[in-house]
Amino acid sequence: MSKGPRIFLYAVGLLLLILALAITFSIGWRPILGARSRPLTNQHFDATPARLARGEYLAGSVLGCLDCHTERDWKAPGGALVAGREGAGQIFPGEGFPGRIVAPNLTPDPETGAGLWTDDQLARAVREGIGHDGHALFPLMPYPNFRRLSDEDLASVVVYLRSLPAVKNALPSTEIAFPVKYLIRGVPQPLTQPVPPPDLSTPQRRGEYLVTLASCADCHTPAVNGQPETDKAFAGGMEFKGPWGTVQSANITPDKTGISYYDENRFIEAMRTGSVMGRHLNPIMPWDGYRHMTDDDLKAVFAYLRTVKPVENRVKRTSSE
Repeated sequence: MSKGPRIFLYAVGLLLLILALAITFSIGWRPILGARSRPLTNQHFDATPARLARGEYLAGSVLGCLDCHTERDWKAPGGALVAGREGAGQIFPGEGFPGRIVAPNLTPDPETGAGLWTDDQLARAVREGIGHDGHALFPLMPYPNFRRLSDEDLASVVVYLRSLPAVKNALPSTEIAFPVKYLIRGVPQPLTQPVPPPDLSTPQRRGEYLVTLASCADCHTPAVNGQPETDKAFAGGMEFKGPWGTVQSANITPDKTGISYYDENRFIEAMRTGSVMGRHLNPIMPWDGYRHMTDDDLKAVFAYLRTVKPVENRVKRTSSE
């Protein structure tokens, strides 16, 4: 081979090596190779009264499954769910998403819902972020938080979803813009080991589990370019625009600019009524679901929030926050 072609091949090889290293140490290979996922199993969750009750409580009052997967009346207090459409899915109405984000129909309708999905397809989607058809779910679905769901709590949620009345509601598929549609492939992580029951030995630990499952930090932590500012966890300032208006999430740290003036009773009152000292919470805050949490669970949530780092962040309030 003459000198010219040899130099060209060396140059091409060097460029490929540089490109490979750049991908490895920047976005990684997942956007190209696809999301990590484990093989599906024939796992089945037996329906029991205890699981049904626990699943209804978790899905409706803690995890926000129904809040996201149900059309809501934004003019009603708390943005109440549209009756008869529970779990039937919706196109997210908010602004600022990188494309069209759709919460699918989770009811057992076999044509437009989850009626033909297996228990493990539902389980893998909830905790690992892989849809029933194998694609990576947009992490507006807080599966990174739901990884903390114990195996038994997960079984309860699946059993409850199976019990929903079937609703025929054909929805378009999620369409995410480039390059985000590829970048999110790096988010899902397979779960290959059992997830044990959480440590609920103190109110604070119980509250940490509930706050994680309720994804409180996701909305109450400011973000830059879509990435949360971890040093300002729970400090508020995330902006939401949609049919509810334009609002910033509140600072819920125990700082003087947060909720240091709250006591346990005021916190519970806010969650039960959607009102703080006569000021109504904006319906984007799904208190209409959280109000069904037990007193013990709400007290535990408050106990945990008192332990988070106080962060000074004065958030602009609107007439309805």
